[in-house]
Amino acid sequence: MSAALGVAALAMLGVVSPANAVKATNYVALGDSYSSGVGAGSYGNSGGCKRSANSYPQLWANRHAGTTFTFVACSGARTGDALNQANSITSAATLVTISIGGNDAGFTDVITKCTLGSDQDCINRVNTAKAYATGTLPGLLDGVYSKIKSKAPNARLIVLGYPRFYTVPGSCSVGLSDTKRSAINSGADTIASVTSGRASAAGATFVDVRGSFTGHNICSGGSSYLNSLTWPVDESYHPTALGQSNGYYPPLASVTG
Repeated sequence: MSAALGVAALAMLGVVSPANAVKATNYVALGDSYSSGVGAGSYGNSGGCKRSANSYPQLWANRHAGTTFTFVACSGARTGDALNQANSITSAATLVTISIGGNDAGFTDVITKCTLGSDQDCINRVNTAKAYATGTLPGLLDGVYSKIKSKAPNARLIVLGYPRFYTVPGSCSVGLSDTKRSAINSGADTIASVTSGRASAAGATFVDVRGSFTGHNICSGGSSYLNSLTWPVDESYHPTALGQSNGYYPPLASVTG
């Protein structure tokens, strides 16, 4: 058997890790509520940061024995907060994950305006958010990614995006109009495009979760990976425990092993 065939056979048996696998012994999870796990429950003593035991960073750490795990993602975090979170990174870090940017672009205000306002009010607010995402957010993301890289030059940086919220047209007969739902989705697509571009420019890996949430968005008619309007209100439009385990974790695992 050739050496190449031998390696391939061992890889199939799980003895050799995939070429792109991260053999992380030091993992730092930064970011906002989508990384902290708001909406997924089991927050322990993390207070307002709402770091969930069901979040994708905690799931990753649980499933990779021997990993040293630093979890500083926090609900409501913006890029400025992520710069502070990055101070938790040491040069020993081998893997850093982050989702950030949605709050900078006004996620909460968009949802509020689209819930309480007219179709045109919603479209206008989404357009404002999209203009911010394309005009101002790139520089803020560059600053965050640059600091992470400076703190841990040898770590692999993985940037995770956000899901589309709605299936349009969908199964919902009440709530927001399809016009509003489509506008909100378009905002998510714009942020995904901007974030992907800046992550690539920084030498990071962008993980697009929109595909893994497809068919499980709000109004999909199937099992939703997202909370709709719920109580507490801050958990609205955030991934459920299933959204973290089935929507976020598999795409992350696909690029890390």
